[in-house]
Amino acid sequence: MLSFVRTLSMKKLKERTLVQHTREKILIWKALVIIITLFLYSSILSGNTGTVKDTLPDNSDKRSCHRLRMKDLSAGRRFIHRADMEVRPGFIIRSNPFLKGENENLRPIKNSFSAHLKYSFQSQADTYADRIFGGSYQGIGVAYYTFNEKKQLGDPIAFYIFQGARIAKISRQLSFHYEWNFGLSTGWHPYDEYNNSYNTIIGSKINAYINTNFYLDWMLSRKFDLATGVTLTHFSNGNTRFPNAGLNTFGFKTGLIYYFNRENRFVPASTFHPPIPGFPRHISYDLILFGSWRRKGVALGEDHFALSNSYTVLGFNFAPMYNLGYRFRAGVSLDGFYDGSANIYAEDYIVGTMPDFLKPPLHKQLALGLSGRTEYVMPYFSVNLGMGVNVLHSGNDLKRFYQVLALKIEVTRSSFIHIGYSLQNFNTPNFLMLGIGLRFNNKYPTFCR
Repeated sequence: MLSFVRTLSMKKLKERTLVQHTREKILIWKALVIIITLFLYSSILSGNTGTVKDTLPDNSDKRSCHRLRMKDLSAGRRFIHRADMEVRPGFIIRSNPFLKGENENLRPIKNSFSAHLKYSFQSQADTYADRIFGGSYQGIGVAYYTFNEKKQLGDPIAFYIFQGARIAKISRQLSFHYEWNFGLSTGWHPYDEYNNSYNTIIGSKINAYINTNFYLDWMLSRKFDLATGVTLTHFSNGNTRFPNAGLNTFGFKTGLIYYFNRENRFVPASTFHPPIPGFPRHISYDLILFGSWRRKGVALGEDHFALSNSYTVLGFNFAPMYNLGYRFRAGVSLDGFYDGSANIYAEDYIVGTMPDFLKPPLHKQLALGLSGRTEYVMPYFSVNLGMGVNVLHSGNDLKRFYQVLALKIEVTRSSFIHIGYSLQNFNTPNFLMLGIGLRFNNKYPTFCR
């Protein structure tokens, strides 16, 4: 009898979790679309500074660039190195009953706080890379988070990579920037049927950490900058374990940036800049192989079931991409995948019990789709956004209008690591896309990099 009651309780919990999960993913995706749009718009704004030639540098430009690069290398000054210390107080976005007060303490969980320590590097001032990419910087960071609810949520620690750049220069000592963070967080207290049953938002001890922030950078001296701005954070496990509603926060950041080797010329006295070499427009080809695992929620009539099994996902993307400039690519992608959870079904079952789910024939778990892709390109990283439909498929589960958000991390000139996530109809989570990629016919300039 006790086992039957627990089964009914779990069924209700999982049904409620699936609904909450869908609502949260709609909000998250809309926020990510807005963020990507801002990134692309910022690339247009900052990419138009300076004069652009119609051709690549002539021999004298190449010699000048080579001399500058050798000087920087010989003196150990090719990059500017920096260390950041930040605090980020924030508010939890309470879109889940657990956060609103349906928890062990019967009170809302409202606030968050985090402390960050980061290292990053950037190109020297007035180099081609600095001017083309808006003084972009990249590095690694570690953060400690607390939500004033250690027993039910934990106090996680996040390890992440990050990148940022200038959107607009307001004055000689003040500029407006963006930054993204991506990594893993550990130290969570996830849902447990017996010991932590109220926590219906976090199902894993390790979760993805995603953050974006916009801030004003105030140059205090040659060695120090002050950063103040707003920040948006998301934690979840990418649909690899239930529950996965995730945790979202909105807040503020204040940080002090220390520059180890920034020179006085970092703020040029002259407003004259030599022309930026024109970009050789061309078509490159990305081939990506990916795999992951996922969980599945199934609706049978009015009943919803969160299945306990993990299902394998394998796939590929082949994308011809037209390189329009230093910071933007666009193209189409042929997307094929195998989803081991697609079109699973159940035969007759007793209401109030967990039915036995069966796998269909292989052809009902394969699909081929076409998607449009745009890509925001920066040194070492690029952000890819896609929307498409499956054109060859069998079964209702694969009749999808899907969306893809991916980060590509450069390994060599012709290879990269691919970390992506796919949604269906802007609300239903599909799967992670963890893989490797190869780029063919890559004519992207590499001067002063």
